[in-house]
Amino acid sequence: MKTFPKPLSAGEEKEYLERCKEGDQSARDMLIEHNMRLVAHVVKKYQGSDYDMEDLLSVGTIGLIKAVNTFNADKGSRLATYAARCVENEILMLLRASKKFSKEVSLFEPIGVDKDGETVSLVDVIEMDNKETLDTMILKQDVKELYEAFESCLTETEKTVLGMRYGLYRGKEHTQREIAGNLGISRSYVSRIEKKAIEKIRAEFSRHG
Repeated sequence: MKTFPKPLSAGEEKEYLERCKEGDQSARDMLIEHNMRLVAHVVKKYQGSDYDMEDLLSVGTIGLIKAVNTFNADKGSRLATYAARCVENEILMLLRASKKFSKEVSLFEPIGVDKDGETVSLVDVIEMDNKETLDTMILKQDVKELYEAFESCLTETEKTVLGMRYGLYRGKEHTQREIAGNLGISRSYVSRIEKKAIEKIRAEFSRHG
């Protein structure tokens, strides 16, 4: 599983954009490097295509590079907003050109949820008056995938232990000793179940990249 640098803050992005505009190659490289999580985030939507993730990441990176080269900060938007469109457009051009992508895909497909649990698409992010930062959107997507892994790869006992231990689904957090008393098992057994469940979820995340 690849690990990408966190997105730049608004201040850092502004500084690097100014330097990039003046021809600073290292600033351009930093803008590309710190927006690779965005590329990976968009690429996840196309896992069902006939291309593997590495190919899609490569094509998405081309879109990101184009975005960095052509972005106009004077228009008042964030680079990530503009880059998301460029990355998706680049991937769609590849898929449509090869005629391997049969269904219509657009910026209206969901990429996460907002604080009220409502589905959010890329176009919502682009049009938001008070735009959430990219890292917040990615965090929400990660949480969504964590719950999916929780439901798909754990046994009922593991779900119970992990759910109680960390207060999942808005429940109350419990100590291992409290869980042991509730389930009628030893604290050390609870500890082993918790550790095994966490390893399962970690493996599930790694499997999906």
